[in-house]
Amino acid sequence: MPVEPTNLLYLAALLTSAACILLIDWRHSVFIFREPLRASVILVIGAVFFLLWDIAGIALGIFFQGTGPYMTGIMLGPELPLEELVFLLFLCHITMVLVLGSQRVLERRAKS
Repeated sequence: MPVEPTNLLYLAALLTSAACILLIDWRHSVFIFREPLRASVILVIGAVFFLLWDIAGIALGIFFQGTGPYMTGIMLGPELPLEELVFLLFLCHITMVLVLGSQRVLERRAKS
């Protein structure tokens, strides 16, 4: 089954959003660009945790892949599309940037 351009829209939106957060992270050295090895370990642990969560939900019949014209159709497992892994990595990264960035802002305010 050939992939049509509309099938890439959701993945493209996720990757674009991830790139924007990566630029913010780079500009302010919040997470990945502050301690790359530590950040990589945290991202992998977070993504694995949520993947296991998804797999449990799929096994229990709680989670399933919906139909939509904007998905690539590439499956990592039953009911587990490629976009889910990209989303989980994005979710973990944006969470860490928000938490650590907020912490930095609050610490600066406390000093002044």
